[in-house]
Amino acid sequence: MRRALLAITGLAAGTTALVVLKGSPGASQAAHEPPAAASPAGGVTPPADRATLGAKPRASATTPAATGTPSARATSARPTSAPRATTAAPRATTRRVTGPVVENEYGNVQVQIVLAGTRIVDAVALELPQETAQSDRRSDQVDGRYSGTSGQVVQRQSAEVDTVSGATATSESYRRSLQAAIDRAR
Repeated sequence: MRRALLAITGLAAGTTALVVLKGSPGASQAAHEPPAAASPAGGVTPPADRATLGAKPRASATTPAATGTPSARATSARPTSAPRATTAAPRATTRRVTGPVVENEYGNVQVQIVLAGTRIVDAVALELPQETAQSDRRSDQVDGRYSGTSGQVVQRQSAEVDTVSGATATSESYRRSLQAAIDRAR
């Protein structure tokens, strides 16, 4: 029964992480460079993200921008060979930071946070006490209140979360592992 619950919880956490990491279409391209697209003039137009990040755009040997002196490249009369300007700011990359395992009398607690830039976008309990049916229920209450993209951790952006009634030890262990993860993220 515990294994089935852990498997379901793991599946739900994994699915949540994928949804958060994938985001809207194109959101995952912050970590990966998209392929260059062909321009109407037959050359290669650099991806828009390069222009916003200050990287040098690539030019094809067939475009006027690739020939001549550096000053001739800068004053090219062909607007199709110039990089496209974007108004979108560079997207923050997501990263995961895991807190230490914190022991209490009911079992171990370990928390992982997902950050987009400096903002916490998800919290996941990697380990919670599951020894008895009672500790299992209380762990579920702690996990439900604190974890996830809409849990108290994401809402408050800190380890200052409310103690779950009847699960004080697990709440405190969660808070300690969470605070360590936040400190490691800085």
